[in-house]
Amino acid sequence: MERRKPKAVFMAFGTKGDVFPIAAIAAAFACDQKQYDVMLITHSAHQSLSHHLAEKHVQYCPVSSPPVLCADQNNYTDGLNYQFGSNYKMWTANYEGMKYITNESLILSGIAESSFFLQKRKITIDHRRECYSLFERIFGDGPSLDGDLIVINFFALEGWSLAEVFHVHCIVAAPYVVPYSAPATFESHFQRELPLLYKYLVDAPSGKVCWKDVIHWMWPLFTESWGLWRNDDLHISPHPFTDPVTGIPTWHDRPQSPLLMYGFSKEVVECPAYWPSKVRVCGFWFLPPEWQFTCEKCREISVYSSGHQYAIDDLCPGHLELQNFIKTTPIFIGLSSIGSMGFLKDPCAFISVLQTVLNSTNYRFILFTAGYEPLESTVRTIAAEASFGQKNWSEDCVLLCNGRLLCFSGSVPYDWLFPKCAAVIHHGGSGTTAAALQSGTPQVVCPFMLDQFYWAERMYWLGVSPEPLNRNHLVPHKYDHTSVQEAAHVLSLAIHDALSSTIKARAAEIAQRILLEDGVKEAIKYLKEELGLN
Repeated sequence: MERRKPKAVFMAFGTKGDVFPIAAIAAAFACDQKQYDVMLITHSAHQSLSHHLAEKHVQYCPVSSPPVLCADQNNYTDGLNYQFGSNYKMWTANYEGMKYITNESLILSGIAESSFFLQKRKITIDHRRECYSLFERIFGDGPSLDGDLIVINFFALEGWSLAEVFHVHCIVAAPYVVPYSAPATFESHFQRELPLLYKYLVDAPSGKVCWKDVIHWMWPLFTESWGLWRNDDLHISPHPFTDPVTGIPTWHDRPQSPLLMYGFSKEVVECPAYWPSKVRVCGFWFLPPEWQFTCEKCREISVYSSGHQYAIDDLCPGHLELQNFIKTTPIFIGLSSIGSMGFLKDPCAFISVLQTVLNSTNYRFILFTAGYEPLESTVRTIAAEASFGQKNWSEDCVLLCNGRLLCFSGSVPYDWLFPKCAAVIHHGGSGTTAAALQSGTPQVVCPFMLDQFYWAERMYWLGVSPEPLNRNHLVPHKYDHTSVQEAAHVLSLAIHDALSSTIKARAAEIAQRILLEDGVKEAIKYLKEELGLN
């Protein structure tokens, strides 16, 4: 039977910060365009999304690949982005689209080559097979419809080639500026190896796919790994925009420049003229507040419907301790999935830094442990020792340091929490950065990888945070007195600077500028314009 409903597939891989904003757009699109069957393809590790998506009539389609894989860990943990590595220490470039953490000594010894990289290669093969099977199930039931579309993030580049196979319109959506750049020799190598295709792209008419698109974000699709997959498994041309038989550019069929939507504010990120013509900056893509409560009772009490105001500014009776602590205007600390990525190797050293800062100041900290078990286990052990083995904490709240450090293993919406905090100390993830900007709260940023370095420098440049911290000044490599004292001293100075009147005023000013932006709504508008929908 011929289908009549168009399909919209949103495909996003990586950590929560990479995936959840795309899921928010999928949910909003499903609500706005009820004539569509809407699906989200992502890692099974993001199973928590399935209930929220079902409420918005979005089908959750999981793949088994892990979001994070660490070379020096024996288990898969939450967060290996199918992303492109950068030149930062501890990361290696990989054009296959997988972000992975490696230990340099393992690489030098050759151990990683024989184990980790073989493991990674197998995961990549299996991942691509699962993606193809899902697309075959979704689009293999007949000819594509004009309204069919695929929306991918930068770490789901499989979707671009699969869209080509199934003749479906492909759009790109990313919550941050593309976090990888082409190698310095890419253009000269491309021009030498593919001269006709290079001319096709450089001489492209206005509005058509061109070299700007390639050099901005598409360049990995022209590397060997993707080319082999396209040719051997998908049976299409190894290089996009070329004939599969002759290898000659499709001069007769020049596709439009692909729509690329960015989920950040123009008030925060400069948009240079050399970007491709179809780049659209929407504003930050914030999640629905009901997605961000781990406690259902808190969600039922607090969630708002419109106007960006919570119905009740309270939590449930089971979280009275958390609510009372927040009323003291603490400093928030959150590192999201940094622990599971292998950067928080010694939670005791991290907690000791916080304890040392508290011993010499009158600050109060609220630490989100983000479900990282080694950190949560350390917190419980310290609490038990301080109370002589008697458990005196709730299921998800643990108080340390004479009640001045509250460790919370659950989650509440940042836009509810951050306005109640004196400052936000975080890893520079795009979502946390956006929430801190929106709340007008000063920041202290300690980046660890990829786009986090960009956000850390950008926040400093905007004047809403002091200079970025070196990660060793928040999570010391060594757990010894000197390392902890040095880290605590630097962190204390950073907090002192963040609480200055100058940074406070600047943070409030930026928050006022982005107050009226609705990034998700703007993304839906651009999608409808691209598809010719009313």
